[in-house]
Amino acid sequence: MSKSYEIEKKFLINKLPENLDSYIHFDIEQGYLCIDPVIRVRKKDSDYILTYKSSGFMMREEYEHPLTKNGYEHLIAKADGNIISKTRYIIPEPSGLTIELDVFKNAFKGIIIAEVEFNSLSEAESFTPPDWFGDEVTRNTFFHNSYMSRMGKDELLSFILRYSAYKR
Repeated sequence: MSKSYEIEKKFLINKLPENLDSYIHFDIEQGYLCIDPVIRVRKKDSDYILTYKSSGFMMREEYEHPLTKNGYEHLIAKADGNIISKTRYIIPEPSGLTIELDVFKNAFKGIIIAEVEFNSLSEAESFTPPDWFGDEVTRNTFFHNSYMSRMGKDELLSFILRYSAYKR
């Protein structure tokens, strides 16, 4: 099991970067067994992971534990709410950081969120986002995948209509 501290900022985007498919990308499916604390199961291509995340916004404690396919299938069937599906693109940033661009599918089609992970709080606080980024939503729980997993049909529709990148 690996333990770390995740320091990240989240952003909406104004436009997709050019040649998006030229970047490394993979498909993710994830479900939430609990949201306080966050306990998530994730399938990332052919890897299966159980994750625990503490509360917080920009900095959170995170534990990851590998799962078998059978273990994942057993737990995902017990997940509450919406199953999140997305394609994650790994985009190198000129400063040496990495942008994880999540293009959501299925119930959340149209939502696109960029996350940038940092090595320190000072690095995060001094970060200047690229011009294709939109509003920062790090401290808005509305954009946490765990919150999105609990949205009902009406809230989900309102969310898509308000924040879909395809209408921009």
